[in-house]
Amino acid sequence: MIGHSDRMFNQETSKPVKVSETLKRFVKYFKPYWFQYLIVAIMMIIGTWAQVRTPELFGQAVDCYITPAGSQIIGGENSPFADLFAGDEGQTEGCTIDSPQADWTVDDYRAGLGAVVVEIIILMVVGAVTTGLMFFFMTWSGQHVLRTIRVKVFEHINRLSIGFHVESEAGDTMSRVTNDADTIQQGMTFALVQVLSGAILMIWVVYNMLLSSVAYSLISIAMVPLMAVATLWFSNQARKAYRQTRLEMGSVNAELQESIAGVRESQAFSREDENISSFMETNAANRDANIKAVAYTSALAPTLEALGYVGLMLVTVAGGWALLNGGELFGTTISFGLMITFIAYVQQFNRPVQQISVLWTQIQSAIAGGERIFSLLDEVPDVQDKEDATVLPKIEGLVELEDVWAEYVEGEPVLKGINLTAKPGQTVAIVGPTGAGKTTIANLIPRFYDITGGSLKIDGHDVRDVTAASIRSQIAVVLQDSFLFSDTVMENIRFGRPDATDEEVIAAAKLAHADSFVDNLPDGYQTELGERGSGLSAGQRQLLAIARAALAEPQILILDEATSSVDTRTERLIQAALEQLLAGRTSFVIAHRLSTIRSADQVIVIDDGKIVERGDHETLLAAKGFYYDLYMSQFRREID
Repeated sequence: MIGHSDRMFNQETSKPVKVSETLKRFVKYFKPYWFQYLIVAIMMIIGTWAQVRTPELFGQAVDCYITPAGSQIIGGENSPFADLFAGDEGQTEGCTIDSPQADWTVDDYRAGLGAVVVEIIILMVVGAVTTGLMFFFMTWSGQHVLRTIRVKVFEHINRLSIGFHVESEAGDTMSRVTNDADTIQQGMTFALVQVLSGAILMIWVVYNMLLSSVAYSLISIAMVPLMAVATLWFSNQARKAYRQTRLEMGSVNAELQESIAGVRESQAFSREDENISSFMETNAANRDANIKAVAYTSALAPTLEALGYVGLMLVTVAGGWALLNGGELFGTTISFGLMITFIAYVQQFNRPVQQISVLWTQIQSAIAGGERIFSLLDEVPDVQDKEDATVLPKIEGLVELEDVWAEYVEGEPVLKGINLTAKPGQTVAIVGPTGAGKTTIANLIPRFYDITGGSLKIDGHDVRDVTAASIRSQIAVVLQDSFLFSDTVMENIRFGRPDATDEEVIAAAKLAHADSFVDNLPDGYQTELGERGSGLSAGQRQLLAIARAALAEPQILILDEATSSVDTRTERLIQAALEQLLAGRTSFVIAHRLSTIRSADQVIVIDDGKIVERGDHETLLAAKGFYYDLYMSQFRREID
């Protein structure tokens, strides 16, 4: 079958999401940068340790230095602070410096507190440095991964068959290479680092809390199950919404690309208002999808923040209740410093939970973008070389179609049992009404599509047994709508043979009679052309396309309405050039111009996918059949 009629990219949102498989595929791209990620992991652990250590120092500052010093300042041994300190000697075991002694003065406690403050400052500096290094290496490797993905996607796009590009919108494909790839880079660098470091921090915090007091820890993390449920539900909804935003963004790009490319037609038919209205509808759909995604994200953050405040309240109430009842909490001794430490722990625990909830949606968006990119990379070309395909040797130009069938949609044949032989050097004109199958024959010869029945041979080699590249390297195609690149005239012609010299390029231009207008351009052959050759007339673009084909020196030449955009005077000029170009080459000419058909060795008349007549021009006219009627309706006015 020529094309896949069941490509349904627009139904992506209804497909089951395989997040784990997508993440595994990401690993393949990140794996070459394992050393950078090892540094990131080390920096992450050091930074997390610095964050976990800080609350411990806050607790030490209170229990080891502030409380005892305050006891001396306020009332000495008669102070209630002194009772607390004296009644819990174990609280001094974890102090940064030597445990406070009974004979310490206030200055000694101040010195100890100063040492704790210095250590806290050092930890903050260490945390800032490790965070900076972590994000630098993650961004560096992420940009390299982004480049790799874009190059791989671009390579795959160029390998995909013509059928894919015919059925797919260029804007949507571009969106996958640009917007979706950017989303992956953002989600898999900054967001991923934040999520992973936050997860490590939470685990470490809970571990330290459990070491200090199991009962107090369970009270402190009582809200975690509710936070987990809220995060899972909101993130799942956000992921679905973000997948829809990626799809809608592709539609916006497709609409924009099409509108810009067709702006001349829009203005010619005064369709600007309708185009604007259509774009507004597409953009509105993208807006609604983004609002829905942001709504879930925005709802999650305050929900988790509220639950975090409830958890903080539980820690404070439970700790305060324990202190007011002799410092006992379910068999565990609770000091004022330990309560301060747990309050700091809960704040540290809640902060990454809230960050993760927001950043996780970015990762979800990255996964959605990855799914779109991987779905493109998984697209199998319709035309593929066999594993044992050989390189087609230099050909003479014998083309044989034996009972060839072809179809774009399964069960709807476009060609029905075509039999055709073109000998080396012959010119075969293919004529027929619109939709008869003329261009399909032209597309099968260079194997832009594969036949579904029969055989197509070039010099006795079935085109399915040789590589497509070796076939196309010996064929040149000139289409009705010539495509020129945003480059110089010289390079546009040289596109047909990159190793050609400037002299050979100029000779090809002269052969196509393109030199006359090229010499009048501002910079001659070095004139930069605009997008698709803007600034040139349709006929001038066609002449450059013919020059490009001439430079390629093909053995088989296909002209699909190649002179349709050239005026009669210019056509007469290039007929002589075409005679030179066609000489010694097998040529297939699809044309509606009598001058091109009249000199053909064979004229093949196609109707409804079948050859209804064949012969030379004079023979078919004399037969007064289908070709005669076609000639009288389309070509007679040229004679008149």
